[in-house]
Amino acid sequence: MIRDTWLLFRHDTRITLRNKVGILFSAAQPLFFLVLFGPIFATFGTWETLVPGLIIQLGLLSAGLAGFGIVFDWRSGVLERLRVTPASRLALLLGRVLNNAFTLVLQTVMLVAAAYALGLRAPFGGVLVAMLLVVVLGASLAALSYAAALTLHEQLFAPVMTTAVVPLMLLSGTFLPMSMAPAWLDAISHASPFRYVLDAMRDLFGGVYLSSAVGVGVAVVVVFAVVSLTVGARVFNRENA
Repeated sequence: MIRDTWLLFRHDTRITLRNKVGILFSAAQPLFFLVLFGPIFATFGTWETLVPGLIIQLGLLSAGLAGFGIVFDWRSGVLERLRVTPASRLALLLGRVLNNAFTLVLQTVMLVAAAYALGLRAPFGGVLVAMLLVVVLGASLAALSYAAALTLHEQLFAPVMTTAVVPLMLLSGTFLPMSMAPAWLDAISHASPFRYVLDAMRDLFGGVYLSSAVGVGVAVVVVFAVVSLTVGARVFNRENA
């Protein structure tokens, strides 16, 4: 299975790297927010607060919408051809989600590099640890996105997922910490795993490594990954039986 996963990851990654415009386009919205909204936000907040939020936004827009790719593969018959190969069904999923996580890391590096140019002063160690969370979060989001794409009618996937992205971003506290929100909205936001991951990333960008927020964020992202990959694998196995 490891060999199959690696081969599929390498194949998908080569295709992804050929489409450099697609990588940049997927990261365009967070980059626009960084360049156009960042200088305004910096007058009353910090780059270390804003940039982790934009990374979560990027994850939802990039890995969270990865299911579009499998919809196209289904239409073109690629999934049908993969079904008859000896590769394990889990490898077919893992190869894809690892490629999506890799793509998200590339996009995050571009975003962070631009943020440093504009004024971000996060410690390098904190950024590296946060990138590990990005990898796990990207794979988890991609797995759920594939599960949704294979479960929903193809005409429903796009409107459902794009509609879900906005409240998930806002409830995670992408632009402002949810502690500043009204009590009822703050309470609702605790149901989103992205809030805990974002709180952990903000501490890491601030140079705080051993806070309770970091511990909770790591625990939540691990549980989220287990649940997401389990759901994704079951749906993928069912659809490719």
